[in-house]
Amino acid sequence: MSKDNERALAKAEFTSAGARGFGGLSTLRPPNSETSRIIDGSLGEGGGQILRTSLALAAVTGEPFRIERIRAGRKKPGLLRQHLVCVKAAVAVSGGVATGAELGSMTLEFTPGAVKPGSYSFSIGTAGSTSLVLQTVLPPLLRASGPSEISVEGGTHNSMAPTADYLAACFLPLVNRLGPRVEAHLEAHGFYPAGGGRIRLVIEPGPMVPFDLLTRGPIRRTRAVSIVSNLPAAIAHRELRTVQTALGLGRDDSEVREVKSPGPGNVLWIECVTDEVTEMFTSFGEKQVRAEEVAQRALREAQEFIAADVPVGPHLADQWVLMLALAGGGSFRTFAPTEHLRTNVAVIREFLPVSISLEESGEGSWRVSVGS
Repeated sequence: MSKDNERALAKAEFTSAGARGFGGLSTLRPPNSETSRIIDGSLGEGGGQILRTSLALAAVTGEPFRIERIRAGRKKPGLLRQHLVCVKAAVAVSGGVATGAELGSMTLEFTPGAVKPGSYSFSIGTAGSTSLVLQTVLPPLLRASGPSEISVEGGTHNSMAPTADYLAACFLPLVNRLGPRVEAHLEAHGFYPAGGGRIRLVIEPGPMVPFDLLTRGPIRRTRAVSIVSNLPAAIAHRELRTVQTALGLGRDDSEVREVKSPGPGNVLWIECVTDEVTEMFTSFGEKQVRAEEVAQRALREAQEFIAADVPVGPHLADQWVLMLALAGGGSFRTFAPTEHLRTNVAVIREFLPVSISLEESGEGSWRVSVGS
């Protein structure tokens, strides 16, 4: 096997023995004189999204960067295990080098190489979000010279990240409309704190042709799904009864799924399908929180979306603007910009020669426009 193929078939296992340094990563050196781009990791919402978007766009552009004050405003600042796996993934797909990749590190330098398509597998080793690792490597692999397959093990249903179901039903269909073809396969469920889930993406790059999402149109179908793992199914039924009563859903639009996973877990989502887009509103079961309240949390977001008549919800907006920036144009209407959206726009502007405007368009909606 050639060295290029060996690198493409990278297996990035993240264990306690390798938590503080592994292939392609090293402890922090003095700043690279060639690294002129410095990113403030405390910018805006100040979370891991700044790191992930920077890694993704550095790999796309081939331009190095240094990020300082990583997650400075968080309760546990610096790099956590799932952030290190994002770095590892970016290093693997781009043939790059990262310095400062240690647990708790507040500073990191990343110098990408050439993006290489291939088969990659990464293990977070915790319930850290698999979807956030995939978001890091998807942009450069959409620009690769051939197809790729990515498998990530960890948490597939996390309260602070898009679920595997959200990627498959909401985000990836829009990516496919741009031109590439991406398929998501949920191979095992993983809930916090046990993890143990696995999701696989099959990526076929292609030219990206931007489009506008300015009108939503009527909601063709609303349905609710509740998943339980190692918990009584009665929890899911109670959640669904609450949603059915509020939205007038029938049995055909409600589903209970009992799945196997290493630990207990419960997730409810409400899915609104229109001609232009599918949006999903998710809530997670918690200890000492009644099933009815879990349902109400998802209901509040769904009802706001139904009433607002905008096609793109707040959780989709900050990821969709990145895809349009890669495509070099397009626009969409959404809710008032979240801090996540504004922060991602700021990071995108650091790497790509695109203009991005956020303008209020009346009745609580905003238009986000991307131009080359």
